[in-house]
Amino acid sequence: MADKTRQPLFSEFPPVSTQEWMDKITADLKGADFNKKLVWKTGEGFDVNPFYRSEDLDAVKYLDSLPGEFPYVRGTKKCNKWLVRQDIVVNCAAEANQKAVRLIDKGVNSFGFIIPKEDFITPENVAKLTNGLLSDDIELNFAAGCGSKKLMQLLVEEMKKLGRNFTKVKGSLDFDPIGKLVIGEKLCDSVEKTMICAAKIAEESKQLPKFQTVSVNGRYFGNAGSTIVQELAFALSMGTEYMAQLTEQGLLTDDAAKSIRFNLSISSDYFMEIAKLRAGRLLWATIVNEFKPACAESCKMIAHCETSAFNMTVFDPYVNLLRSQTEAMSATLGGCNSLTVLPFNTVFAEGNEFSERIARNQQLLLKEESYFDKIVDAGAGSYYIETLTNKIADEAWKLFVEIESKGGFLAAFKGGFVQGLVKESAAKKRQAIASRREILLGTNQYPNVSEKVSGAIDPEKLEKPCACTCGEYEPIQQFRSAEQFEALRLATEKAAKRPKVFMLTYGNLAMRLARSQFSGNFFGCAGYEIIDNLGFDTVEAGVEAAVKANADVVVLCSSDDEYAEAAPVAFATLNNRAIFVVAGAPASMDELKTKGVEHFINMRSNVLETLLKFNEMVLK
Repeated sequence: MADKTRQPLFSEFPPVSTQEWMDKITADLKGADFNKKLVWKTGEGFDVNPFYRSEDLDAVKYLDSLPGEFPYVRGTKKCNKWLVRQDIVVNCAAEANQKAVRLIDKGVNSFGFIIPKEDFITPENVAKLTNGLLSDDIELNFAAGCGSKKLMQLLVEEMKKLGRNFTKVKGSLDFDPIGKLVIGEKLCDSVEKTMICAAKIAEESKQLPKFQTVSVNGRYFGNAGSTIVQELAFALSMGTEYMAQLTEQGLLTDDAAKSIRFNLSISSDYFMEIAKLRAGRLLWATIVNEFKPACAESCKMIAHCETSAFNMTVFDPYVNLLRSQTEAMSATLGGCNSLTVLPFNTVFAEGNEFSERIARNQQLLLKEESYFDKIVDAGAGSYYIETLTNKIADEAWKLFVEIESKGGFLAAFKGGFVQGLVKESAAKKRQAIASRREILLGTNQYPNVSEKVSGAIDPEKLEKPCACTCGEYEPIQQFRSAEQFEALRLATEKAAKRPKVFMLTYGNLAMRLARSQFSGNFFGCAGYEIIDNLGFDTVEAGVEAAVKANADVVVLCSSDDEYAEAAPVAFATLNNRAIFVVAGAPASMDELKTKGVEHFINMRSNVLETLLKFNEMVLK
């Protein structure tokens, strides 16, 4: 019998209004501005508050939908299973096949075969490559460039020969002519003829309802420094361009929509990326619905995710594992269909058995030990995640509409609109990294100054691709946020003499320790040798020790009050036998400059620009 006296959980606590929370926060701030102190200014075009309440979701209309139901915010499926993908470059069909077969036992159930040469695509090679892999439980994805149409035909022939059930075949072709145009790669033909080819490939694959033949590579934008909103809006606009082109070529709306797969990058912005995937499904369902499909299933977004290369680093590379792990969590909690976790060394070396195994296991841990695949849409009902989803959807939709008003993605790209926005966002991110407003652990903050990487780097991996384009349109430039700091470190490694930075610690104990630590991190970002000290009784003794240590740079670390007297003495005693630097921005800075002190480092310094100037002075 039910217990009629049972009350809702926490019913004994009186409700607390939003105003009461604000009053308490305002009191605790003791006069500080709420917006300046606690509101997060994002690069996505909106602010994030420190707390949210149920009333913040009053305007959100999709909250009552279930997983697998239109508009698919909560997922396109009624479970959270995703496919673990690993890419394989195919130079030999038999070797690539053998590797894939071995990987099945290691937990991989999705393969990305990258075929660099079109002449590889023959019936014999396709048969060898897919031998033992044409299973209902395995997804096969192919990147074959201009050979995509021929490959699709051979795949269909091979599956017919083996008597496969076409309705259960899962996979994709990475055929993305618009994406190739975006990054400056040469198209197989003109844009118009390539679109006709895309329609023919999609027509060929109609009998394979779970096989997508047209890709939308939004990941290109994420790896070029775009914002999350921009990546999503551009990807949706590219997808809409494909929908329009394919239907104009005679494909039915449902066939066109089902032929499209989105490939998105996932950055380390944890909650924003979860919300991006949820918002993406909402907006794509809305867009496809406007094409009047016969079936709501056609409105589902198929999203493959890939951890970001943009924030990967060469120095302290194992930190890449931490970055890609949180990214994998975002992708899977956000409801991706499949996921590639890039090996931690992918940006500076060829993947090996160790790094590939770790990358696979990062996903398997989420499945087998954290049970991420057991809970559908874990963020549902979270005021924060639901608000982020709604805000990202709003901002991405505004940008999408603006692109459409310019004639669609191709027109906006040809006019330079897309590139302009990406450049602006990338410049802001570069500035944030350079000034350490955004931290890359081990690169622009807390570097391991004893680390050397020259012997572990494959020069071809770090070589920047040629910025050529197939026409008169400017491509976007993909890069990594750590590249400029890494160039500093590599220049130090290659120099005839590694510069020494001597910490002349003097006076106030707390300030000299804090400033010597700050300065060590500062100059360590360039790979200089750091000589720290416990403290000197006089600045003259400190200078003598610095000269004896053959220091190239001497940093005075003390308190602002002591600088007025100590800095001129130290500078005069050093007498240009090394570069003299003051750690901090004391009130006496202008007076010190009149006495010859030129160099100051502090929290407001642009670390990258400052270190570039020091490199010019000490790397001779």
